[in-house]
Amino acid sequence: MPDFIAEWLNQNDIFTAMTLMEYWDGLVTTVHLVFLSLVIGLLVAVPLAILRTVRNPLVSGPIWVYTYLFRGTPLLIQLYIIYYGVAQIPGIQETFWWEIFKEPLYPALLAFTLNTAAYTTEIIRGAILSTPNGEIEAAKAYGMNWLLRMRRIILPSAARRAVQAYSNEVIFMLHASAIASVVTIVDLTGAARNIYSRFYAPFDAFIFVALCYMALTFILVFAFRKLENHLLRHQRPVNG
Repeated sequence: MPDFIAEWLNQNDIFTAMTLMEYWDGLVTTVHLVFLSLVIGLLVAVPLAILRTVRNPLVSGPIWVYTYLFRGTPLLIQLYIIYYGVAQIPGIQETFWWEIFKEPLYPALLAFTLNTAAYTTEIIRGAILSTPNGEIEAAKAYGMNWLLRMRRIILPSAARRAVQAYSNEVIFMLHASAIASVVTIVDLTGAARNIYSRFYAPFDAFIFVALCYMALTFILVFAFRKLENHLLRHQRPVNG
């Protein structure tokens, strides 16, 4: 950071070069945590959503139980169970898993991933089930088998219908990530909490971090709007 900017920042008590770097580190942690949980959750949700549409209850039943449990309980409780509960498993502290789960980042990542995967599974499942029968019948008429229909027709069509609902899930996960600070992760909210405890200025610390979340939200809204316009460009009227 240039010296004149640091000198200008250090003229106030709260928004100094040091505290802004704390916010920046918290922002990087928040984006990293949310991005990884969303990517992994989406990769898990796509096959689960496909299997969720299978009529065999032995296949779709366990997935329904999973989505029901994680959508029916608060994310904070899920985080507590994973963060504090894993340490109570007999013998885990003598295994290599403890090297992973003793750090707060990975239990939080696991909780966020399982939560968003449950919601995304139902979003994609609903989009798959709403595929017009005409598209499926046309694919069958071309001789496509189930796997080919799913890959070329059903999933691309479902993606266009699911993008708007999925954008809401992404924004929800961004906001919900604020609870990561309760397990000692210094994300945006954790950085604001540390600065508040240091300067006893709750309004300055938390209003600034709220503005950071708002900025991230606007970026996501803009990106998904562009994506939605791209996926639905075939529905736009042709200019005469």
